[in-house]
Amino acid sequence: MDEELQNIQKSLNFMSDELSKVAEKQEKLLALVTEVAKLKKIIKAKDAIIRGLEHRIEDLEQYTRREDIIVSGLQTTHRSYARATVMSMTTESGEDAPPEEQQTLERQVIQFLESRNIKVAPENITACHTLPKKHKDAKPTIAVRFVNRKHKVELLRQAKLLKGTGVYVNEHLTKKNADIARDARNLRKLKKIQATWTRNGQVKIRLNGTPEESKVVTIRDLKDLDPYK
Repeated sequence: MDEELQNIQKSLNFMSDELSKVAEKQEKLLALVTEVAKLKKIIKAKDAIIRGLEHRIEDLEQYTRREDIIVSGLQTTHRSYARATVMSMTTESGEDAPPEEQQTLERQVIQFLESRNIKVAPENITACHTLPKKHKDAKPTIAVRFVNRKHKVELLRQAKLLKGTGVYVNEHLTKKNADIARDARNLRKLKKIQATWTRNGQVKIRLNGTPEESKVVTIRDLKDLDPYK
């Protein structure tokens, strides 16, 4: 009997030691869990700061385009770089570019707009140039910068006169905002929202529903459109 009691005591002592080890490991594990929770909070706070900085950078980039509009779908012609180089290096009269090629890009844009009863004064334009093409055979996308924002707003207000021409005039959006605007237009086509437009570089959508429900929402990230898909 004494021997059995001793064996039982040894087993109990062994179990007690093991339980102490388990308790010690559990305590360390709980400390690690607490530390992980703290780190998650720190990461979350830093992510919020990063998102804020990204939004700020995006806003600044969009702000630099506040006087710009984009003309897409307009077929233009202009003197090629090779022809211009040859003509500048030779003193002979030679063959010059056809008259339509001699017109500046700015002038071609203005003439097209005037053909649709949209008046644009050349002195209100500070720059006009094409953007890099996504496809070799694509029509050029033209960026036009005005002296101030009111000229841009006035042109956008008359953009409805271009209906049926295949030419479109829009604000010059950053890539991020352009992607948001594209997805918003797709949602409108699918009738998931009533309407979408841009204002001062920001993408706006109007929700479906009654006049009370159809509020206007500003979309800053692509994920902000997820609830309406």
